[in-house]
Amino acid sequence: MRLLLLSLLLLSTMLRSEEQASDPLEQLTSYFFAAARTGDVVVLNEFLQQGFPVDQRNSQSYTALMVATYAGQQQAVELLLQQGADACLRDKRGHTAMMGAIVKAEWTIGKILYPIDCKEDKSVDAKTPVTDKEKMTVAQFAAVFGQSEKLQQLAEDIQAKQQAGRD
Repeated sequence: MRLLLLSLLLLSTMLRSEEQASDPLEQLTSYFFAAARTGDVVVLNEFLQQGFPVDQRNSQSYTALMVATYAGQQQAVELLLQQGADACLRDKRGHTAMMGAIVKAEWTIGKILYPIDCKEDKSVDAKTPVTDKEKMTVAQFAAVFGQSEKLQQLAEDIQAKQQAGRD
């Protein structure tokens, strides 16, 4: 048991020293993404006010907007968008923040992201086979995850709200 505890202590010390030796930008990026993941808008705002790039990517190719969306952090999503985050950026798998909202069934956040025009080919039917993941539409993505009906309902709700605002 003592040997196990000693091994764990040694391992944690080694990991800590590796973290300290890492690139300062990597450390800042890690803190920025932690704030997005936990919805700490005070910390996010401080980073952004100090000039940290809102669309900085982490080592997995995600942006803070993608991470905040996936974690269900609506206030962080709103702040990042207000500060100019690009909701149309895609990760290494070709997914956008809206696609993350679909995967996690974050429909409240989806209502914020869906109206953003990402210049998708709106004529592409959800049932059209995906040949290029970089061009996959939100409708195709929703179909892959069995969320087409929810996406359609979300689109109709947004359209109704926009129509009511014009009346």
